[in-house]
Amino acid sequence: MTSVTNPPNALTPFPFPDHTQLPESDGTFVKNWQEHPQSILLTDSITPILKQLNPEGEYCIGQDLGIYWRLTDPPEKGAEAPDWFYVPNVPFLLNGKTRRSYVLWREFIAPLIVLEFVSGDGSEERDKTPLKGKFWIYEQVIRPPFYGIYEASKASLEVYHLIEGQYQILPANERGHYPIVSLGVELGLWLGVYQNVELPWLRWWDLQGNLLLNGDERAEQERQRAEQESQRAKQESQRADRLAAQLRSLGIEPEA
Repeated sequence: MTSVTNPPNALTPFPFPDHTQLPESDGTFVKNWQEHPQSILLTDSITPILKQLNPEGEYCIGQDLGIYWRLTDPPEKGAEAPDWFYVPNVPFLLNGKTRRSYVLWREFIAPLIVLEFVSGDGSEERDKTPLKGKFWIYEQVIRPPFYGIYEASKASLEVYHLIEGQYQILPANERGHYPIVSLGVELGLWLGVYQNVELPWLRWWDLQGNLLLNGDERAEQERQRAEQESQRAKQESQRADRLAAQLRSLGIEPEA
């Protein structure tokens, strides 16, 4: 179930700026080298699921993309830029253009899930200071039903679920994963090698506990399947040749 911000009404002071008129970056450097590969891994592996859930392509994924929630001066002070988020039921393009940012007062549909990758000590992601703290803004204004805080250095993942207007910690299941039932997936940590680096990566599983593969893993799985099929075909051909030879030794033509 998605959250919806206050809908427009006759008092809404449009025209507010849209995504083409707002800064797409606050000009700071990415603090965590892992952010981009981690975001790519999440997006790549869940894309087949999202295409099934949204056959018309009506969804948006943001990777370090600003979510504007209020007008400020400068404008970028009124935005939060989650490392990864997903919004269902919104068009992929806006008037034929890709989004430079996600503007709540233009779109009204809140993300279903927001993920933050901790670069410091995690205090920024847990800050509940009204109108300033990241946790407070997600909980009280943007209001995604699920908010995850991931710390690779500690192999730690916290997932919060919005219940009656407040975030409650979501308990892990027996696999140590966090079910996001509306997406049909679980979120958890996977210790393995990705882009030549071994880390406790943040990854998706289906609700039966099967790891959702990224593109390279799917290609490797298909290569192995094709190789196994080729081996089986070769073995069947060899068996057929041996049987034909046995029949000929008995004076029987195999074709007969």
